[in-house]
Amino acid sequence: MVCRTGPFASLALLTSLAAGLATPVASLSAQAQPVPQTTAKPGWKWSIDSVRSVVNEVRAGRSLLPAGWPGGAKAAVLLSFDVDNETIAVRYGEPTVGSLAEMQYGARVGLPRILKLLDRHKLPASFFIPSVSLGLTPSMAADIKASGRHEIAVHGWIHELNTTLPDSAERALLKKAIAELTELTGKQPVGYRAPSWNFSPNTLDIVRELGFRYESSLMADDAPYEINQRGKPTGLVELPVQWILDDAPLFDPRGERYMNPRDVARVWMDEFDKAFDEGGMVVLTLHPHVSGHRSRIVALEQFIAYVKQRSGGAVWWATHADAAEYVRGQAKLGEPSKR
Repeated sequence: MVCRTGPFASLALLTSLAAGLATPVASLSAQAQPVPQTTAKPGWKWSIDSVRSVVNEVRAGRSLLPAGWPGGAKAAVLLSFDVDNETIAVRYGEPTVGSLAEMQYGARVGLPRILKLLDRHKLPASFFIPSVSLGLTPSMAADIKASGRHEIAVHGWIHELNTTLPDSAERALLKKAIAELTELTGKQPVGYRAPSWNFSPNTLDIVRELGFRYESSLMADDAPYEINQRGKPTGLVELPVQWILDDAPLFDPRGERYMNPRDVARVWMDEFDKAFDEGGMVVLTLHPHVSGHRSRIVALEQFIAYVKQRSGGAVWWATHADAAEYVRGQAKLGEPSKR
């Protein structure tokens, strides 16, 4: 609530009385800009050194956008699928029968439908999977691996929110996820995407210590870049994401931001047009329990058809792992450092 004194306050009071209004204090407070309730020191009390320290903890370093893409392609398209399934319903500890059934759709219907579409176009993709999700439906591993084109990467253990966890728990869960995915797929994953793209102050340290070669949760660029930590390069490739290119926020029919999938496809096409003109990259983040529905997969079908028509075949479709290694080599980045 903003308090005023002087003649303007008197004028406001007279206007209110003249209108016969008895505005309660609570009503005035509701009209004010909401202020987060927190015990943290507000930013305006920070020193510039404090600001720099926080900002530089995890920061985009040099661009890894290559001069060209494999085979003379003018742009790269990376399709990714976060195979969350029941972990979304379970992670907060209060699942319901209804929510579990809704999420099971991802493994039961959504994933097979998506794989069929990718097979029809012979396209590669990266599947970021919480290990609990794969443990509940182990057959997904064989289905994803069947074509030999796809990658399976880490997406947490139970789609946990990293910022809610102490360092020891976050580290233990990620180690467990790596071990379980390796056992279930027969191959150790090289890529990491934070559940809900949720980075804690400890996440990057843990990801580096555990030997990942690329990360895909941050949003500092449209192009791949090297992550800097505390002002120093890490050798870790970031393949940036964006809410604009994620199906979950815009395909929820109960949400305030719902959009028709065909309209969302147009946004993705516009993103590709600019990437194609700039020699850049598009990273789509989709979910089998979301985009796997009949009316929603239309958006992905339209996007694929448009990219093929617009590019005349001059586009590189790649997994995240292949893209990360390609830009690493082109930039002569070397190996990621663990600390």
